Amino acid sequence: MLQTSIDHLVITATSLAHGVEYVRRELGVLLEAGGEHPRMGTHNCLLKLGDEIFLEVIAVNPDTPRPDRPRWFQLDELAADCPPRLATWLARTNDIHAAIAASPVDAGVIEPMTRGQLNWLISIAADGKLPLQGIAPSFIEWQAATHPARKLQDLGCSLLRLEAFHAEAEQVNRMLACVGFQGAFSATTIAAGEQPYLVAHIQTPAGPRQLGGPAGYVAK
Repeated sequence: MLQTSIDHLVITATSLAHGVEYVRRELGVLLEAGGEHPRMGTHNCLLKLGDEIFLEVIAVNPDTPRPDRPRWFQLDELAADCPPRLATWLARTNDIHAAIAASPVDAGVIEPMTRGQLNWLISIAADGKLPLQGIAPSFIEWQAATHPARKLQDLGCSLLRLEAFHAEAEQVNRMLACVGFQGAFSATTIAAGEQPYLVAHIQTPAGPRQLGGPAGYVAK
């Protein structure tokens, strides 16, 4: 039976330092080093949000050659002055081939990926674009018995729920229904022409906080 759930949230940034500082400012915690993605020329830092959920800050790795293909998460399109943002999310599945086949939204093609000793399959568009501007998830299937989040330091943060806002929110809902999704996620329709966005509600040691929001939003 096909099953999917929230696996991790993705913060894109022009540098890891900028992304880590953004999360520190909003959540009051420091992320731990992740590693490098040789095929994509990127690196990341991570925050545990549950036994099988985490937050990832990802950026171009300036110490590696540019890959011969567009980088994932539209990192090649970030302007130098672009602030860190909650760009998209990944849905973990027990059968990525079946999920791709069942999804009415194009989530890309299945690619093998590595980071250190970790191996996984992930759906990536050939041009690096995000499904429905990042509001719909890409799919991931870990090639390990233990989820990588279980090995991260627990700083007392957990994902409460993830909200998506898009003019075609029903496409996201239909996609998730087709792939057996279960999780604390909702998609809400906004006016055509409005910029889509995500909001992650996260419990922290200092209380509930959030990441994301519409363009120009500043957390209080």
